[in-house]
Amino acid sequence: MVDGVVETLVGLPPVLVLTLVIVLPALESSTLLGLVVPGETAILIGGLVAHGGALPLWAVVTAGTVGACLGDQAGYALGRRYGPSVLARAPRVLRRRLDLARARRLVARRGAWAVVTGRWVAVLRTVVPLIAGAGGMRWPVFLRANLAGGLVWATAVALLGYLAAASYRYLERELGVGEWALLALVGAVVALRAWRRHGARRPTGERRGQSPARGGADR
Repeated sequence: MVDGVVETLVGLPPVLVLTLVIVLPALESSTLLGLVVPGETAILIGGLVAHGGALPLWAVVTAGTVGACLGDQAGYALGRRYGPSVLARAPRVLRRRLDLARARRLVARRGAWAVVTGRWVAVLRTVVPLIAGAGGMRWPVFLRANLAGGLVWATAVALLGYLAAASYRYLERELGVGEWALLALVGAVVALRAWRRHGARRPTGERRGQSPARGGADR
């Protein structure tokens, strides 16, 4: 089954893959699509296809960087033009996943570094450009951080897809355990994300080991 999925992805038309690598990251901040389909999904597929020889890796990295920067620039412009109210116009199902308080704290504390570091968390990279624009971050500062963060992120994700394909091929050819190793990796990633989401939803006091208030007995 896994081998069939890999073969299907590698067999995708190169033009379609590059289009997805540009379009999905570009839609993350400009349309909040990143809350549903993270942009790195397309870049991972691009790295996988590059390992198959249908695309050069540099083309995947370039396309991913362009898409990420275009999307963030659009998000910044929306935030600059409409302010925080643009987020209130998002569909309710998306607003539930917006971590605005965390994004605002990150931008207030880190400034341009928030644009770079926030790119590594799907929810943050979707809203940080909007908040940076709404908060009045100067465009040249945002642009430099956007270019640096987008390039490093696209390179790392494309390499991850490329190396994952290489490792899978090696394990399958030499050890015959490629499918099981890949399934184990996917399972570990899913479990880690579920654990992190569960921890993020727990009340602050509970996460710190504090007991709830006792009501009138403590007064």
